Amino acid sequence: MPVRVLQSIFIGRPTIAVVGLSPKEHRPSHQVARYLLDVGCTIIPVNPGQDRILGLPCYPDLLSIGKSVDVVDIFRRADQVLSIVHDGVSIGAKVIWMQQGIVNEEAAELARKAGIEVVMDRCLKSDHQWLVSGF
Repeated sequence: MPVRVLQSIFIGRPTIAVVGLSPKEHRPSHQVARYLLDVGCTIIPVNPGQDRILGLPCYPDLLSIGKSVDVVDIFRRADQVLSIVHDGVSIGAKVIWMQQGIVNEEAAELARKAGIEVVMDRCLKSDHQWLVSGF
């Protein structure tokens, strides 16, 4: 993981859309989003089946957000990522982050061609903890 990508994400207070955020506290998506919220990030929950998660309004998809998003953090199966990345390109996201266990080369190539940084198969929470520990 290039340190410069992590540093660029966490300069200031990034706005992170968490796609597939679960309302269940034991789920990794919930734990990661809670952590990012606790360290000062602005979190936008994206889950079409929910109205609110973590006390925040939840959106059915990225296109419904209507405000700037720095990072799209994806907690969906790899075969569902391409359409999410299409939407991420459409809204002008700066980084597409596919969480640990998620790899989709076609989606990554689409994002890179649009000038978007791509991270696959890594945990944003773990990488942030590593960054602030002074690596």
